[in-house]
Amino acid sequence: MRLFFFCKLLIKKWNSPRLFVFLFPNNCNEFMTKLSVNINKLATLRNARGGNVPDLLMAASDIERFGAEGITIHPRPDERHIRYQDARDLKSVVTTEYNIEGNPNEKFIALVLEVKPTQVTLVPDAVDAITSNAGWDAITHADFLKSTIARFKAAGIRTSIFIDPVLTQIEAAAATGTDRIELYTEAYADGFSQGNKEAAIAPYKAAATMAKSLDLGVNAGHDLSLDNIAFFKSEIKELDEVSIGHALICESLYMGLENVIPMYLKALS
Repeated sequence: MRLFFFCKLLIKKWNSPRLFVFLFPNNCNEFMTKLSVNINKLATLRNARGGNVPDLLMAASDIERFGAEGITIHPRPDERHIRYQDARDLKSVVTTEYNIEGNPNEKFIALVLEVKPTQVTLVPDAVDAITSNAGWDAITHADFLKSTIARFKAAGIRTSIFIDPVLTQIEAAAATGTDRIELYTEAYADGFSQGNKEAAIAPYKAAATMAKSLDLGVNAGHDLSLDNIAFFKSEIKELDEVSIGHALICESLYMGLENVIPMYLKALS
């Protein structure tokens, strides 16, 4: 018992919940939410000037070294930030979980089947969308989602679909055969910023509870930040993974990736 609490003190000092999971796997439920860092913004910065600064592959490796448990990318058809070749090159660099998200057109599907990441997250964003702005209508698009998900699962790739916290949509998502859902959290972030955190979190708690009852894993992402992530995690015990990019990179401009990533890990623990 003394060793248990001594190790917890070391873990707190080192900001490393993953060390706790390694040492005490039977006592780690509160530490199980993984942080996947979306590196699209780093690619945007690189592309703005040309060349290879920042070096996306080095950045991904460093982000993992700083404690992140996954790398997320979202290639779009115009390759305005992440390029399709980046997706291929990162495969040999990422040593944690590798998540590729995007609209599953045939080009995207072919890329994912070629690269074979840990997880593919299907997002219904329009070609000209600046950022993702809605979850799937899993009722209307049920047949398409079922067939697409089946292709990825046959290749051994874990699947997730981006979805709003609407109970009928969660039920429909389960019927597609997906392994997980990713809750679209913009509405939560907006409500939290306006001081309405209890009302903002309520539909997400209900959605996550239903998802788990249907044997779905629960991911979350979009506008999560250091300001709002701890409350989100504290209210949603079923949370498997968060994917965070824009806010994390912005916060890192001031504090550095090596500082910000442990801050997220602490908030998620």
